[in-house]
Amino acid sequence: MDLGTFLGLASGIALVLGAIFMGGTLTEFVNGPSIMIVVGGTLASICVAYPMGEVRQAFAAMMQIFSSRKVRDAEVVNMMVRIAEISRREGLIALENIHTENAILKKACQLIADNADPALIRDTVRIEIGSMKRRHAVGEAVFKSLAGYAPSFGMIGTLIGLVQMLTRLNDPKTLGPAMAVAIITTFYGSMMSTLFFLPVAGKLRARTLNETLQLEIIFEGAKCILENNNPRLVYEKLSSFIAPRERRYERR
Repeated sequence: MDLGTFLGLASGIALVLGAIFMGGTLTEFVNGPSIMIVVGGTLASICVAYPMGEVRQAFAAMMQIFSSRKVRDAEVVNMMVRIAEISRREGLIALENIHTENAILKKACQLIADNADPALIRDTVRIEIGSMKRRHAVGEAVFKSLAGYAPSFGMIGTLIGLVQMLTRLNDPKTLGPAMAVAIITTFYGSMMSTLFFLPVAGKLRARTLNETLQLEIIFEGAKCILENNNPRLVYEKLSSFIAPRERRYERR
């Protein structure tokens, strides 16, 4: 579980609910037609704007923001150093037997074991980076679009409520409740956009940048191993990718 994501979402909801309860009751902010307009209209628009496959892909990516990163940048650096140690001790061919769940790292080890040209490794990793960015860009774009649609439908719901209110001007007692219902739709749209859709898009963007950096570390590490498989030199080069406080070389 990504504690930051969970705490941020939970605290945001708690603060809004706390403000509601301090001035009234929750039932005052629940309105069926408003939910239908904002939620239904937003989902309908996103299905028009993007293919269903991309919408499903975006919501599947959304679930990943609640999980912490499996591998940190410093761990990727240390993995490349260990690979350099193995290649120096047992030869490049030994890298074929390395077992890892990271498909890109496995491919890099195979290319190193085959003594591939550094340009080939560079091109392979660049293709992987480009492909990963395209996949992640879909999810980010979907949630940015949702963040734009939700407030718009909130305003549409408000306009509908105002029209209905103006048709009842002959009964002053209904004006206050009707105005409250009209404004609730704008509240729903703003909440969905600000508290959920925009933060999700931002988190997906951050994940993309992090995965890109790790692929860059793998590429530079593979190139360095082919050029000079001295583990110390490999570490000194790759440590530039991580923060100074995380740099710690451990010779095995």
